[in-house]
Amino acid sequence: MKKIKAKNLIKSFEAAALCAALIFSATGCAGAGNADKNSGEKTLNGEVQSITIGDGAEDGVFIAPLPGFTDDFIRGIDISSILSEEKSGVKYKNFRGEEEDLFKLLAENGVNYIRVRVWNDPFDENGNGYGGGNNDAAACAEIGKRAADCGMKLNVDFHYSDFWADPSKQMVPKAWKNMNTEEKAKALYDYTVESLSTIIDAGADVGMVQIGNEINNGLAGEKSEEAIMTLLKSASKAVRDIFAKYEKDIKIAIHYTEVDDSVGITKKALRLSENEIDYDIFGISYYPYWHGSLKNMKNTMNIVKVTYGKDVCVLETAFPYTGDDGDGFGNSVSAGDIKGEYICSPQSQANAIWDIMKCMTEIGGLGVFYWEGAWIPVGSDKAANEEKWNEYGSGWASKYSVNYDPDDAGKYYGGCSWDNQAFFDFDGNVLDSLSVFNPKYLRIGKAATPAIEMIKECEVLSVQGEELDMPSGVYAVFNDRSLNKEIAVTWNAEEIAKIDTKAGGEYIVSGETEGGGPVSAKIKISYVNLLENPGFEEGLSPWKVQTDMTADPTDVQTKAADAVTGEKSFHWWSGSEDIDFSVEQSVTVSEDGNYNAFASIQGGDAGDHNVEIYVKRNGEEVTSFGGEYLKGWVNWQKLTAEAIEAAAGDELTVGIRVRCEAGGWGTMDDFCLYKD
Repeated sequence: MKKIKAKNLIKSFEAAALCAALIFSATGCAGAGNADKNSGEKTLNGEVQSITIGDGAEDGVFIAPLPGFTDDFIRGIDISSILSEEKSGVKYKNFRGEEEDLFKLLAENGVNYIRVRVWNDPFDENGNGYGGGNNDAAACAEIGKRAADCGMKLNVDFHYSDFWADPSKQMVPKAWKNMNTEEKAKALYDYTVESLSTIIDAGADVGMVQIGNEINNGLAGEKSEEAIMTLLKSASKAVRDIFAKYEKDIKIAIHYTEVDDSVGITKKALRLSENEIDYDIFGISYYPYWHGSLKNMKNTMNIVKVTYGKDVCVLETAFPYTGDDGDGFGNSVSAGDIKGEYICSPQSQANAIWDIMKCMTEIGGLGVFYWEGAWIPVGSDKAANEEKWNEYGSGWASKYSVNYDPDDAGKYYGGCSWDNQAFFDFDGNVLDSLSVFNPKYLRIGKAATPAIEMIKECEVLSVQGEELDMPSGVYAVFNDRSLNKEIAVTWNAEEIAKIDTKAGGEYIVSGETEGGGPVSAKIKISYVNLLENPGFEEGLSPWKVQTDMTADPTDVQTKAADAVTGEKSFHWWSGSEDIDFSVEQSVTVSEDGNYNAFASIQGGDAGDHNVEIYVKRNGEEVTSFGGEYLKGWVNWQKLTAEAIEAAAGDELTVGIRVRCEAGGWGTMDDFCLYKD
C-alpha cells in the first residue's frame, strides 16, 4: 500500500476542498456526514421519480452479475490490523445491526481469502510495537487460524522488513543490518521457514505466500537487481520446502505496484524470467485513483500472463465510500482524488471493485484482494485515540517507531488514514458495498431502486477568442450503469455573459437539470500556446536538454500518474550524481507585445535544490524565477514568468533549470507561452 505522509495531508485537504468548490456540486461525497443533497424529479421509464444525486438507493447498492465468475475466484480482504483494532475496543456489526465476529461476518458475505502482512520484528528494545497492527508471524498465525475456522484461506505477505515496505522504502530488518547478500539470503530462508511453520502449525490454511511487498525498487534493504534476485530465490526455495514438508499446495506470489507504468511492469516480469525465479503468481497493487486506467491494467496483466505463463492477481486495491475523516488523523485519499464515473459512496466503492474483478475474469486472473477493509477508527476523540494507537498499534505508526524509521514513521506517526476506505462505517456498521464479494450476487446480480449516483464532470474547453459553446446536456451515471444517459440542462445565462472569452482562465457556470437537480460546469479557456508539443506527448522534439553531467538524467516518461494531462511528461532522476540540467524550447513570435510563460513541476528527494523557469529573448536571458519547488509526489507546483516584452520576429526561449542532490527526481508537464 502506498502511504502519504501526514505533513502532506493538509495540502491534500485544501486541494480537495478547492476541487469540490470548482467542480460539480453534484459529485459531492455521499458518505457519513454529507449534508448537501441535490434533489429533484426525474422521468425514468415514463414515470416521474424523486432523485437524490449521489445518495444511493434506499434498498442498498446495485450489483450486476459478473461475467465469467466462478466460485474459486479470489475475493480476498487484508485485515492485518484486526487484532490491534479489537484490543482498542472496535466492534463490527452485521447487516442486522448485531455485533459479530469480523471473520464470521466476512465469510458469510462471500470473502474466501484473508491477507496478512508479516514484519520480522516490529517492536523496539522494550517490546513496544511500531504500530500498523504490530504484525509479526505470531499475529499472522492467530489471524490465519481464525480465518481457517471460518473456511477462509490465508495469503501470507512477507515484507522482509521490521516495518512498512513499499516502493519508497525497503528497509532491512534490524537483525540483518550488518549482513552481506549471501548471509541475508540464508537468514531470509531460515526466517521464512520458521515463520510459515509457526503459521501453519497454528491451524492457518495457507494458500499463497508473497515473498516481498511492492518490491519495485528493492527488497530487505537491497537495491541492486542481482541482490534482489538472490533473495527471491532464497525465499522461493523456503516456500517450496514448506510446501513439501506439509504437503500443501502453496502458491508463491511476487508483488509489484505502479502498474500504470506498463513498460516498467512488463520489464519486471522479463527480469524474473531471465533470472529463472521460481514463482506462480505475478501480483500487483492497483488503486484506481493512483494507477491509471482499468484498460491499461488489464492489458498489462494479460501480457504478463500470456508471455510468461504466470497466474495474475490484484493483491491490493481499495476505494473510499466517504470523503470524511473518522479519527482526526486525516485520509490518504479524499474526494478530490476521485475521477471518472465514481464518487465517494458505497455504490461507487462496489462499482470500482466490481470493475476490477471484471478485468480479472476477462483475462483469467485469479482474483482480487481488498486492502485493509476493516481498518476503522478506534474512537472519535483524537487524544484518547493517540493512547490506543501507541499502546495497541492500531494507528499506521506509533511513537515507538522513531528509532527504526526516523524519517517517516518516526515523524508522522498517528492514526489510520484509510478509515474512509473500509467496508464498515466509523461506528463499525457493515456497508452494503461488501455485497460485491457475495457469490450469489456475482452470479445473478443484486437489484436496487434506480438512483443517480453522480453527474459526470462537465468541463467545457475553449480557446481565446472563440465563442463559448455550452453543452445541452450532462451525463448521468446511475447505480445500475446500464441506465446511464444524458439529461438536459439549462445553464445560468447571467454567469455565461460575465465570461470574457478573449482572456484565458477558468470559470464556473451553474445549471439545473430537467429533473431540478443543480449542477456546475467548469469552463476552461485556453491560452493560444505558441510552444509545440507542450506536454511531451509526442516525445522530446523540439525540446532541447542541456547538461554537463556524466550521463543525461532525463527522459520522456509514459506514466499518467506522473503527468498533469495525458500520459507523458518530462522526467529526470540520477542516483549517483548531483543533478544539473535545463530543458528549453525556442519560438519566433509574430506580434509585438507582452508574453507570459508557465509550466507545472513535481518531484522529491532533492535535498537543497533550486528550480527556475527562465525566458530568453534572442538568446539573452531576460527573466527567471525559482526556488525549492520539489515538494513531493504529485504535489504539483506552477512556475510562471510574466510580462516579457518582445517584438515581431524576436526569438523567445522558454525553459526550466533544475539543480538538486543525487537521488532527486521529478517530472515537468504542460508548458505554455502565450501573448497577453
